[in-house]
Amino acid sequence: MLYGKVIGTAVSTVKHASMEKQKLLVVQPYMADRRTSDGDPQVAIDSVGAGIGEFVMITSDGAFAREILGVDKTPVRWTVIGLDDGIS
Repeated sequence: MLYGKVIGTAVSTVKHASMEKQKLLVVQPYMADRRTSDGDPQVAIDSVGAGIGEFVMITSDGAFAREILGVDKTPVRWTVIGLDDGIS
């Protein structure tokens, strides 16, 4: 699981059938200090209704992606699993 900030959306005219009607977000991962970027931005399926500028938690758990998409085989790797409510 990683902490990150939604920096944009991704649009695709052709995508895997399991991703139809799914919102794709571009998320910049951050280190635990929430200031230092941690690698390249990732494209993640939005399962919580996040928007640009929001801080989120993302996971690369394939089992969770398969569960929310209802598909046994999907190329989805990253999924947004939570919003940061700003309480520390």
